[in-house]
Parts: sequence; structure tokens; C-alpha cells
Amino acid sequence: MPQPPTARLSRAQAYELSQDRGINPTGNESLTDVVRQRYGRRDILKGLAGSAAAGIALAAGLPLPREAEAATAAKPRFSFSEISHGVDERHHVAPGYDADVLIRWGDPVLPDAPAFDVQQQSAAAQAKQFGYNNDFIGYLPLPAGSSNPSHGLLFINHEYTNEELMFPGIGRQDTKDKAFRDMTRERVDIEMAAHGASIIEVIRRPGEKWAVVAGSGMARRIDALSTACEITGPAAGHPRLQTKADPTGRRVTGMINNCAGGLTPWGTVLTAEENFHGYFWGKREDSHPEAGNFKRYDVPGNWYNWGQHHERFDIAREPREANRFGWIVEIDPYDPTFVPRKRTALGRFKHEGAAVVVNKDGRVVVYSGDDERFEYVYRFVSKGRFNARNRKANFGLLDEGTLSVARYNADGSLEWMPLVHGRGPLTAANGFASQADILIEARRAADLLGATKMDRPEDVEVNPKTGKVFVMLTNNTRRKADQLDTANPRANNEWGQIVEMIPPNGDHTADRARWSLLLKAGNPADPKVGGQFHPATTASGWFACPDNCAIDNQGRLWVTTDQGEAWAKASGTADGVWAVETEGANRGLSKMFFRVPVGAEMCGPFFTPDDRTLFVAVQHPAADGGEKFTKSGKDSTFEDPATRWPDFQPGMPPRPSVLAITKKDGGQIGS
Repeated sequence: MPQPPTARLSRAQAYELSQDRGINPTGNESLTDVVRQRYGRRDILKGLAGSAAAGIALAAGLPLPREAEAATAAKPRFSFSEISHGVDERHHVAPGYDADVLIRWGDPVLPDAPAFDVQQQSAAAQAKQFGYNNDFIGYLPLPAGSSNPSHGLLFINHEYTNEELMFPGIGRQDTKDKAFRDMTRERVDIEMAAHGASIIEVIRRPGEKWAVVAGSGMARRIDALSTACEITGPAAGHPRLQTKADPTGRRVTGMINNCAGGLTPWGTVLTAEENFHGYFWGKREDSHPEAGNFKRYDVPGNWYNWGQHHERFDIAREPREANRFGWIVEIDPYDPTFVPRKRTALGRFKHEGAAVVVNKDGRVVVYSGDDERFEYVYRFVSKGRFNARNRKANFGLLDEGTLSVARYNADGSLEWMPLVHGRGPLTAANGFASQADILIEARRAADLLGATKMDRPEDVEVNPKTGKVFVMLTNNTRRKADQLDTANPRANNEWGQIVEMIPPNGDHTADRARWSLLLKAGNPADPKVGGQFHPATTASGWFACPDNCAIDNQGRLWVTTDQGEAWAKASGTADGVWAVETEGANRGLSKMFFRVPVGAEMCGPFFTPDDRTLFVAVQHPAADGGEKFTKSGKDSTFEDPATRWPDFQPGMPPRPSVLAITKKDGGQIGS
């Protein structure tokens, strides 16, 4: 049995190691190189201070330096009272707000789901209960096509599992001494059933809190163990997607590591398969038929031992199964019988999010980031056009179109370079016999086009009010001083930044656009960090490691963070939600609105149509860096967790949960 390469690391540490590895082998220009060329090294080191730099900042879209800000003060768009940085066992929200737990890991989803019994777990029960580590949230009003703000469906991703917190008595399994020896077939199947997604019906009756509608016929669980999915688009049926279990290359069981996502204008959900590589088992040999492809995606990751019990996750026994993951999956929450569809036209990589916008000519555009250090930002433009009168007519829009990758130039321009077979280097001479090959190996195709290497692009969102596109760049501690550019301006970047893309005249299909930096995360008071926010940002208003984001219905930006194990070093505070000004004199002004319990990550912000509820997902509470909060002073386990949030009951472990945040006076969030 091969030993996992992440031995002696927690699952969260293994995740961070994978993200931090930076396996992009190309010499492509990085965003830091571009930033340095655009603004100049001296301006970067000074933080664009001084009156001359103020003009650069305004042109570039950066926050104004302190010396220039006083004359441009304006009333902030966010009126809540800010909470403070900190970390403890509980969650915290701004004064005047309630943050109520709506659903937790193990709560019933399907009408016949058994009550959660943490001591008697089973795969059959988990397949009917709310899954683990909730990430993306999408609210879809009921009835379909309405804008009902108090009755709808919630679609929620389940990204991954932490066996040391889920199962009594086994502790961490991904270590050299354990080597997954306590991970039986039944426990593996429980993990697989806890992945995927949950669809629940929710309602808020007058004078009451949000509640899950028990026994809803629209409720559904999608998992990695048994859910049949369809593969569509240019790569469907290709020999590189064919397996012993599926010689057609068109059907695959389940989806894995679903991170962020997005909603389409026709009322479906796009959910992003991110770190799929971690689920595959074995040792990659040079003779493997997908050796080069797998190396570029770091397959196998050996995070889990699923391959010991399920042949398809062992790369030696099933050499092509990994090519069937890493896609955007489209699901219709309004139809419990809908077969999830993996849309191969959008490319295969470690997707984080899928921001959808209908262009002014009717074509549909999807933006997505590849969440790993030194990876790329992508855009898909549909061939067909959105039909507002016929919902079902749009269900094939994402199977035909053009996938492009971004190159950020030092002059503030951005080029979208098409990944199309036969163009430039994307030919058989370079190993691409068809468009399917390009999509299966989207990373390598983007390498050859010279895309800009980014600081871990995560969520991407489009502001429907302004047409601007925001890219969350979480961090990149592997970037060296000789790898800087204008969009990635810091070496050993522990804190991340937010890039803003501006399509010309609101045309999201244009070959070129403009870009700027909205802010540089990290403590702006520490010169060594080089963080840059609006000067009026308080000591609790700055943040590190932007991850997910949401645009409310007033066009305001809300950012959530994921510092992982490094939270004590990156910011010293728990992750949370920050409101960020993006326009005018207060551009770059940030305020802290919500804070998660120790060890958790903040995910899935999503507003109801009236902005009176903000749904958020608290993922892996107690898992990341909780040693100072455990009785043993060691990593959190089922018996000794850093927190027992949200139940705080003896014998009950921490449980990933979705919360509904509302204002006590019933008003709009943040106003």
C-alpha cells in the first residue's frame, strides 16, 4: 500500500501544501511581474505614497494614499457597527443583527432521513442527511421565476470531510503511522456520501426565523457515492474519459470537492469541482498513459484512501477516472430528477466559482478561477444566446462556446486568449489532437498561450450594477522577488489581493478589457506587509486571504476569507465577512461584519433578493490551527475539539453549518 505523500499533515495542511506547491512549470509572466512593470518597484515599495502616486492610484483604481484622502471623504455606503478582530469558540455578528443556525451536518434533508446519531453513522443515513463542510450557497426563489425573498430553495455544496472530527475514536488518518488503517469501507462510504451537495426548501414566515421545510418533495442530496452524472460538451465520449465502468465516456458517478459556484439566469446552479486530485490514490509512474496530464494537476494527491475500497479512485486500476473530475457541473434545483451535467466546454481545472452574466448581445459569459498558486483566470463565452421566454431552451448553452484564459499586461490592459484547437500552439504537434484534449488539459493549453500566473485565483463575481468583475486572489507564499508583476505585486504573499476587471462598454465578450487592483490584503499598518486599504479602514477593517465574495442587490461587495492553518500568522484573527467599498472616494474602505469560530473558514455568502437575509456557510469549525483551544494542546479531534460549535453539547463534535443573518429591525443587511 503506497504511503500518502502528505504524511504527518492534517487534511487542512495537506490542502494548503497542495495549494502552496505551485506546480505550474512554465516561465509565463506572473501577475507580480506585471504589477511591477505597471507601477514601478519604488511605487510598490512605498505603497503608492505621495501626491504623484495619488494620481497613479486613481488611474489604477487603487485606494488613495493617506495624504490625498482627506479632501475626498464621503459618506460610507455601509452603516453597521463594526465588530473587532479576534478568535474564540463562537461566531460573532455586527450589533443589531441575528445569525441563526439554519442547518448542520447530519440534519435531515430527505423526508425519510433518520435523526442524526453521531455514534451510529452509516452511508445510507448520510446520503439522506445534510453533508459535511458546506461551501457555496445559492438561493433560488419559489415559485421558479419569481423574486420571492422569503420562500425558496437553498443549494449548498459539500466540499470535503475531516475524518478526525467526524468519527469517534480514530483521530487523524492521513499520517505515516496511521496510513488510513481505521478508515474502513463503511467510513469511506460515509465520507463519499457526505460530499456533493444538498438542496433544501426554506421559508421565513412573518414574525419568525428562517426554517427548513421538513419533508419537502424538492429536497435532494447529490453525493460522490451513488449520484449519476452526465458528461456533456466537446469532451463527452472521448476515449480519455472512457473507463471500465463507463465505456461510453458519458456517465460518471458523483462530484467531488465542490467549492464555490454560481447561478444561471435560467435558474440552474453551476457548482465547481476544485481539488479533485486529492481523492486519487496510488503512485504516478512515468509509464502511466496520463503521466504528463496528471503531473500538471498533481494527481494522485492521496488525501483519502478511497482508492483502496473503490477501484475507480486508484490510478493504476482505473487510469482515466481522474479526467472525469475537475469540471463545472450544472444542476436544476427545481427538478429533483434532473441528472447533474458536467459541462466540459468550460474546461477542466481546479475550478473555484462560476460567475454568470448575460452579455448585451444575449450570449452567456462564465468567469472562473483555477485555485492554485501560479494558476490562471478563465472566461467562457457561449455560442448561443439566452432565451428569457423558454427556460429549458437554455440548458444546452454551456455545451458550445469559446473558453479563453487571461493575460494581464503592465499597461492595465487584459487579453482573453482563446483555447481553440488549431490556433497557435494548440495543435497535434503539441499533443492536442482535438478540442477535447485542450479542454481535458486546459492548464497545459493555457501554459502554451502565455497566460498570467496568478496568486491563487479563487472566487470571481460580476457586479450587475457596474459590469465590473472582481477576482479574489487568496495568497501565494511561493512567489519570489524575481516573480513580481502588476497584478501580483508581493513576494511571499501571505495575504492576497483583489483584482478588478472592467470590460469595454460593458461587453463581457470583448477580446480585451482593462484591469486594476482594488486592494492589497494584509495589515496596512505594517510596512513589511504592504497591505493597502482606504486610509479610513480601522484596525479591524482590514483582512487577509480573500476567498469568496458576493455582490448584494445594491451592487455592494462583500468578501469572505480563508487563511487556513496560517490565520495566527496572516492576520491573528478568525476568518469572517467584510463589507468593501468599490466606488468613489471611499474605494477600498472595508468593515468587519461577521467572524467565525476558531478553526473555521467563511464560505458561501449569498443574499436574498431583498437584501434582508445573508446566508453564510461556516466550514470545518475547530479544524484549522485550533491547538491553543484543545485540552491536549494538539490537533482537534472528535474527543478533543477546539470548539463544539454550534451545539456545545458534550459528546457532540463541531458541525459545519449554514447560518441565516438578518437585521433585528427587519431592514436590509448593511444599511
